[in-house]
Amino acid sequence: MAEQQIIKKFLYKVVGLTRTYQSSCHCGAVRFRFRSAEIASGVRCNCSICIRKGTIGSAEYIAPDDFESPQGFESLAVYRWGDHQVNFYFCKTCGIHTFHEGVATPGHYRLNLGCVDGLDPLALEISLIDGKSFPVRK
Repeated sequence: MAEQQIIKKFLYKVVGLTRTYQSSCHCGAVRFRFRSAEIASGVRCNCSICIRKGTIGSAEYIAPDDFESPQGFESLAVYRWGDHQVNFYFCKTCGIHTFHEGVATPGHYRLNLGCVDGLDPLALEISLIDGKSFPVRK
């Protein structure tokens, strides 16, 4: 099984095989598509905001070339807290956190995998990011 995952990762990363995923918030006001290798894992973060949101994020940030601008962008609000190093986007109508980006890498998004159509994020291998230990910049 591990051998198959290594081969898939090689094909997706090195050869460039990707698929397009459809995503949306709960009410459907915000919809977006992105291209990625097959999603086989996700991440949880234990920083003060992520632990409260409880989302499972994409294991990697999605680059601008692989992320299509959301339909319903006007339905998104942004939340910044603490050191203002991360923009957390959420739907103004249903409140679902859809994705976030670091201000140091604009346009690179970590996605809420619960928003991806047909994907069960609880069935993925999930790693922990120790965001609680990240230094807060002022």
